[in-house]
Amino acid sequence: MIGDVSWSTPGQSSADSLPLGNGDIAANVWTEPDGGIGCYLAKNDAWDGLGRLIKVGLVRLHLDPPLLAQAGNFEQKLSLEDASVVISRGGTTVRLWLDAHWPRLVVEVSSASPCSLEARIDAWRSLPKALDGKGLHAALGLDGGPVPLVAAADHLVGDPASLIWHQRNETSVWAFTLDQQGLGAFKARASDPLLHRTFGGLVSGEGMKPVDLRTLRSSAPARTHALTIGVHCARTATAAEWLDQIRTQVRAPAPTLAKSWRDHRSWWNEFWARSYIRIESLASEWDAAATISKHSSWQRYLVACCSRGLYPVKFNGGLFTADWALKDEPYDADYRRWGGGYWWQNTRLPYWAVLASGDHELLRPLFRMYRDMLPLAEERTRLWFRHGGVFFPETLFFWGTFLPSNYGWKRDGKDPADVENPYIGRLYVGGLELVALMLETHRHTRDAALLEQDLLPIARGVLRFYAEHYPRDPDGTLRIKPAQALETWWSAENPLPDVAGLRDVLAGLLALPAERIPDSDQTAWRELSRHLPALPTTIVDGQARFAPAEKHEAVPHNSENAELYGVFPFKLQGVGRPDLDAARRTFLHRPFPETGGWRQDALHAALLGLSEPAAYFVAKNFTQGSYAGARFPGFWGPNYDWVPDFDHGSVSQLALQAMLVQTVGEKIYLFPAWPAERWNVAFKLHVPGETTIEGDLRQGNLERLTVTPPERRKDVVVLLGL
Repeated sequence: MIGDVSWSTPGQSSADSLPLGNGDIAANVWTEPDGGIGCYLAKNDAWDGLGRLIKVGLVRLHLDPPLLAQAGNFEQKLSLEDASVVISRGGTTVRLWLDAHWPRLVVEVSSASPCSLEARIDAWRSLPKALDGKGLHAALGLDGGPVPLVAAADHLVGDPASLIWHQRNETSVWAFTLDQQGLGAFKARASDPLLHRTFGGLVSGEGMKPVDLRTLRSSAPARTHALTIGVHCARTATAAEWLDQIRTQVRAPAPTLAKSWRDHRSWWNEFWARSYIRIESLASEWDAAATISKHSSWQRYLVACCSRGLYPVKFNGGLFTADWALKDEPYDADYRRWGGGYWWQNTRLPYWAVLASGDHELLRPLFRMYRDMLPLAEERTRLWFRHGGVFFPETLFFWGTFLPSNYGWKRDGKDPADVENPYIGRLYVGGLELVALMLETHRHTRDAALLEQDLLPIARGVLRFYAEHYPRDPDGTLRIKPAQALETWWSAENPLPDVAGLRDVLAGLLALPAERIPDSDQTAWRELSRHLPALPTTIVDGQARFAPAEKHEAVPHNSENAELYGVFPFKLQGVGRPDLDAARRTFLHRPFPETGGWRQDALHAALLGLSEPAAYFVAKNFTQGSYAGARFPGFWGPNYDWVPDFDHGSVSQLALQAMLVQTVGEKIYLFPAWPAERWNVAFKLHVPGETTIEGDLRQGNLERLTVTPPERRKDVVVLLGL
């Protein structure tokens, strides 16, 4: 399969790992010079008491005789088709896979000659550890302020048949974050989501017994071995309760490993059948096609490996942090730059990309997280601003508070609403984009539960905030000030991202079937839509361009192209939409032309139908930006964030999709920015209306086009040669 990876030599450390995941649990798997196999285990909800998403643990596997003592060729292979890693030499093979349907890592050994298997829990977290220096970055934000930050140690549990370890949060920063931000009274209405959260694993195998608290060993050599590592996380009243749960989970009746393997393969086969993009080069001087195809598969795979649990994927490493040994950041795999919070401008990008792939279920954790923080967001608006509605901070913990260092430590004489970090102090546009993403997801899936349980409550709160938070001009027009245009312009009036967001989401909401929307919402949204400011523009050499805001300060503080937010994420301009020429001029004269990381030049070019720059940026992104210290080339970064950098691959994936297919209303535009003279392509992508488009383009000719359902074929507009 395109994207399979095969190595003929062992690795050195976790930086040489290959990724496995089932969406909730993930593993970095690598081989070491002595033939041992390392397995860093991670879980989507393994939050420690400091608010960090950390590793569950590290298990090392050894064979006797050692794997490398065998005669023959060595191979370590990642198979994307079935999400497995197979390590072999001579007549011995070790297969590892994270069960798609059960919370466990499975290790299967087969050997031509009898061998023994040993599993050992690594002692890397045997003692509590105070965080300091840049290590504080992994917890409460850029620094730890006055709060002492001590990472907890693992606990080992004696058991007659298995190895068990866990971490248990006996302290928590949750209450502190509420008190710091003037929300202490909310503690009586909620429960601490970190306190007593317990996570760990249980290692067991038929014919294997503990040697000590850390080591499990097979009783006798054999030609086959099967070992499982069950992983569990829960908030429990006692550690003993958690132990009962993981023992029950691991020992509960389950399918045989043979049946589980068949079911696991079936899940991944269905996943890969949903969509694909395979590119071939037509010219030797333009040879990025094969690399793009591989990286596109890797990016989709990595997101799927991290996105089926309770929480959204972490943009800064996901579940695949490792011992990267970056200069000035020589920390262990529990460290990630920018910490345990969610930063909206980064978190959103993988989720826009899953829509065209048809992986709609991966969006549920993102929507659930924001829905669950609505009560806190409503209380914050009431206490801080004395009006209704909700806003979501740009940087927040999963329960909804600002990261403390961004909110600010020095509070004497300050109002609770005074956020110290000027980059995000009045950055509220993330709520509008969340609604836009929900609307687009509903257009794809027509999911009634999404509409009623997530979209409408969040849209209601976000739009009420805008309607009540800002003043009006004498004619009743909303005046969005004081405000900022992203992180770049800290002082702005009527910033384009917010104006574009309001126009986009209000139009989308009012286009929903009227019988599905309460009359009170329709009335409020129509009133607000009638009083929106115009999109800010400027005239240069007699021609209009979009501006980052109606008014803004002279000197930028970051390098985002706020004037292009009407192209993405709010799709007001582009192929088949109004003001295409003005938007193209805006792109060509953007103040910060660059690609890589979270930068969206590749995507903006594709959405504007500019095939040459789109192809250039996509090729550059997919062929540059992998972390040089990682052996697996699908680990991007660190760029602006960490390794792997999920933003870099997501922007590239989004742009590639938009080069192939875009929709405007009922129209489906094919190849709006595709370099047909350079690349052949076979693809299958999803568009709104529960519709898939599958086709083959060769030598500039559309040789096959399948539209499902067939009645949507009439909506397709092929733009080749235009």
